Amino acid sequence: MKIDNLSPSPPQSSPAFIIAVLFQTACKDPLALDEKIYELRRDKLKQIEALGQQSYPRQYNFTHTIPDILAAYSEKTAEQLENPRVNVRVAGRIMAIRLMGKAGFAHLQQTGQRLQIYVKKDAVGEKGFELYKLLDLGDHIGVSGYLFRTRTGELTVHVEEITFLAKDLLPLPEKWHGLTDVELRYRQRYVDLIMNPEVREVFLKRSKLIQSFRRHLDSHGFVEVETPMMQPIAGGAVARPFITHHNTLDMDLFLRIAPELYLKRLTVGGLDRVYEINRNFRNEGLGWRWNPEFTMLEFYQAYANFKDVMDLTQSMIEQAVKDVTGGTKTKWGDQEIDWANWQRMTMREAIIYFWPESAGPKPQMSDFASQDSVKALVERFNAVHAHMAYDPNEPAGKTIANLFEAVAEEHLLQPTIIYEFPTAVSPLSKNKPDEPDWTERWEIFAGQMELANGFSELNDPEEQRRRFEQQLKERERGDQEAHQMDEDYIRALSYGMPPAGGVGVGVDRLAMLLTNSRTIRDVILFPLLRPEKAPGGEDSEGK
Repeated sequence: MKIDNLSPSPPQSSPAFIIAVLFQTACKDPLALDEKIYELRRDKLKQIEALGQQSYPRQYNFTHTIPDILAAYSEKTAEQLENPRVNVRVAGRIMAIRLMGKAGFAHLQQTGQRLQIYVKKDAVGEKGFELYKLLDLGDHIGVSGYLFRTRTGELTVHVEEITFLAKDLLPLPEKWHGLTDVELRYRQRYVDLIMNPEVREVFLKRSKLIQSFRRHLDSHGFVEVETPMMQPIAGGAVARPFITHHNTLDMDLFLRIAPELYLKRLTVGGLDRVYEINRNFRNEGLGWRWNPEFTMLEFYQAYANFKDVMDLTQSMIEQAVKDVTGGTKTKWGDQEIDWANWQRMTMREAIIYFWPESAGPKPQMSDFASQDSVKALVERFNAVHAHMAYDPNEPAGKTIANLFEAVAEEHLLQPTIIYEFPTAVSPLSKNKPDEPDWTERWEIFAGQMELANGFSELNDPEEQRRRFEQQLKERERGDQEAHQMDEDYIRALSYGMPPAGGVGVGVDRLAMLLTNSRTIRDVILFPLLRPEKAPGGEDSEGK
């Protein structure tokens, strides 16, 4: 049997006079066009019901998925498909349709892949062909028949029965344009996934990333747990929280900014290796690498220090890159990141290494020792570079951390571990034995952004109280992100927490790098957006 393929010309399944009406309506008011199409398709749905089809059936018993068929029969010749004949029942969404007298072609899409079908009146009968003529782009149908190849060799289902499954009442955007409005793509992600296969691929890779993390930690004896999303004290990180209220208990609660303090309570309780992959919430700005809710992996390993969990995290990320991409190199814009080539340096070494020549001689280690010498570094840098904010009343360690961000962070394209952070910005980390103003803390950078944060966990309850008290002083100075006092956490430490290393990994940011997505919104299915504008220009609540 030799039959032509579906024509690539734009789909046209409505009578000419209806198209003319729709065109005139679209010229006057695009929103009215959607309403007109909605009503026309509702009428078609009634006609489909009149043919004996259910408008919204409960299930469809299929024998194959579209990916199954493509995988098993794409290499089969026409002769191989005819003897023996391959019968199939398959469902999908119509993404192209064409009517040619008493026959027609359509493309069905399922899980991002497409398969052509051929519908002939003689094969499906009078009612079956009337049903076919009432179908629109976006409708879901099930078909049964047998596989064959058309005149041009395309694998196709010769349909013998059509079952209606669901009507698309709103028009899909033109397939050759897709959704060009970026915010509309995020707001209507369901349409974005239908029209843009590359978007679907991003989220499949994100899922593989999380699966890889789980496999790696499970293989090292870690146990996955869940900790509270609503907490009486916003702790475990330095950030502004979202606040909610529990009516029955009449108390304010905070959406968690990190699960850290609860996970460490579990190590006190004898769960030596724990991890959690879940949402954190921070009441901060929006940006290409920030979203108010985001996904973090955090894990804690008893009887380990910061170097142990540093090595484990590096190996976990290296394995995840291989699992997601099949290799060790990924594209990041017009550059390439080599995940098999890591570098490590202390924060002070990074400032020295990346110090701009225009700012004079590179700093010496002694330049980080006092408030005055650190101030001199800031003044040298600001004299020749984009101005870095400086507060002479803040601790020198906090200024050094800010200086690192200004001097070094933009150069960290390749995977880099920066370690030894100031105590002033690390209220939960253990001090270095020989330098109490510095801690056993590290961060992983790649693509010029922070991906992970880990350290030797502070488990001295009296030192932890002193750190919290220092953070309270910072809050009194106006730092709303400074850590609050958590008496129960100190009590937990007082029962004895073993030495431990802990890590937090930003899942969204790593997903960005592994999919070459230039904004965090591209790797979050439903990112936070401003209220949708109503037709009159106001938001959806009329504000």
